[in-house]
Amino acid sequence: MPLPDRIWTAALVVIGDEILSGRTHDKNIAQVASWLQVQGIRLMEVRVVPDVEARIVEAVNALRTTHDYLFTTGGIGPTHDDISVDAVAAALGVPVVVHPEARRILEEYYVTRGGVSEARLRMARTPEGADLIPNRMSGAPGIKIGNVHMLAGVPHIAAQMLDALTGTLEGGAPLLSETVGGFIKESEVADILREVERAHANCQIGSYPFFRDGQVGANFVIRSTDANDLRSCVDTLCEALAEAGFDFTPGGI
Repeated sequence: MPLPDRIWTAALVVIGDEILSGRTHDKNIAQVASWLQVQGIRLMEVRVVPDVEARIVEAVNALRTTHDYLFTTGGIGPTHDDISVDAVAAALGVPVVVHPEARRILEEYYVTRGGVSEARLRMARTPEGADLIPNRMSGAPGIKIGNVHMLAGVPHIAAQMLDALTGTLEGGAPLLSETVGGFIKESEVADILREVERAHANCQIGSYPFFRDGQVGANFVIRSTDANDLRSCVDTLCEALAEAGFDFTPGGI
């Protein structure tokens, strides 16, 4: 049983020459920090490193040993300069292997997309002993090994991987959740969701669309470690949906 006053911490390594050159503006720092806050874990340090194995190894070993969790973003794609897997394996002193479940996922995903090429198969490579982080956006999974969690660099794919990890990390405050659902197109309430979440810094709203009985709908899952903040966020969301003329069901549908 962890002590109630212990602060659990995390660090983030952002990997990629494109970030350091300014060609790509990083969005992952903010979304990882926000997600960790909702898990009851504090982001304490961020390092941005180039696509150089020695620099990645140095950062990974420095940060994974001084924080409860380490996250990395970037460098797990299909091209030759996606070297994060090799670097993390080197930092941990384990070989790189083709993960059989990752290979199966990729083969299934690409069966109607031209098949698994040698380049695409690179996205099935993991440090030996790793587990996978589901990715419902583009098939290629994230990777977790020990306290290291490797995410995609593309922000919306990284967000899906974070969502798959929600509530799974030990050490944070217990995560509470409530659901509000309806036959509502999520695109029609995107602004409402964004504004309600922005007004409740300790809460996170996930949107999960579905197609049922010939109708499009969505369940909105509100998560927080604070019961009062959660209740306030749920009430605000329900009020905003009602004011906008949407029918909804507390508890989801």
